[in-house]
Amino acid sequence: MARFITERLFKAALILLCIAILNFFLIRAAPGDPATIMAGESGAADEVFLQQLRERFGLDKPLYMQLFAYLSSVVKFDFGYSYRQQVPVLDLIIDRLPATLMLSVAAFVISLVLGIAAGAFASARQGRWSDTLISTVALLFYATPLFWLALMAVLLFSVQLGWLPGFGYETVGAGYTGVRRMLDILQHLILPASTLGLFFMAIYARMTRASMLEVNTMDFVKTAKAKGLRPAVVQRRHVLRNAILPVVTLAGLQAGQLVGGAVLIETVFAWPGIGRLMFDALSQRDYNLLLGVFIMSAAMVLLFNLITDVLYRIVDPRIRVTS
Repeated sequence: MARFITERLFKAALILLCIAILNFFLIRAAPGDPATIMAGESGAADEVFLQQLRERFGLDKPLYMQLFAYLSSVVKFDFGYSYRQQVPVLDLIIDRLPATLMLSVAAFVISLVLGIAAGAFASARQGRWSDTLISTVALLFYATPLFWLALMAVLLFSVQLGWLPGFGYETVGAGYTGVRRMLDILQHLILPASTLGLFFMAIYARMTRASMLEVNTMDFVKTAKAKGLRPAVVQRRHVLRNAILPVVTLAGLQAGQLVGGAVLIETVFAWPGIGRLMFDALSQRDYNLLLGVFIMSAAMVLLFNLITDVLYRIVDPRIRVTS
């Protein structure tokens, strides 16, 4: 297992390097001069000041030298300096990363657990009204735009019913500490995590249902039923365990979209994560901050894929490490 994880980490590092190079050229290909934007915001756009800004941030050097300097810094976990916020990019990301990880992991767990449970329940009741209801609700969540689902959740559960806070990370000015603060944060997390999780739950529910129906037709399942095992035992031990592999594969692939969806959710719910930070950096054309957020997002996606590969080994021991 250690060799397997080491190989995956080495490949992930190479992929991350390629992504860093690609992002650098894509950002530099955007029209406009960042020095002009910074000078315009400070109210002094004369040529001398522009040249000083270019020299300060290395924008006056050839592109290949900028790339070399950028990659050298990234290897040392130095993502540069934010033009707009005047602080190191790494400090900004570290400050926002816990909120994004909390949101992404909570949404991932909600979507996977509810999706598999709903899919297994629908498969066991194929053709009945409960199967139709679950399939219809799953399709409804999947077909509804994420931002619309988020806004409707705020209107219903926060504005109309007043059950949950609609925006923010915690109650501003409350001064909670310890367990009370943790409960306050969890209360603020419910709406954004559930909204993001329900969108992906719909995919896992339909995938689990289809996969379990396919496995149900296989010979080893018929043998288990012929041996007199209870239907619940057959479904749990023989059908679900074999049907869950495609769902785990899909969950690993969907992890990247989940991080991307967090950008939209964080903007709607004013959740202070790196998705919101990326949105601000994009609107302010803060190149260094944007590149730092891109790398961190890519690293999170690669981490989710590594976890998926490890889960493969746990779910199905027949998969050899060398494969």
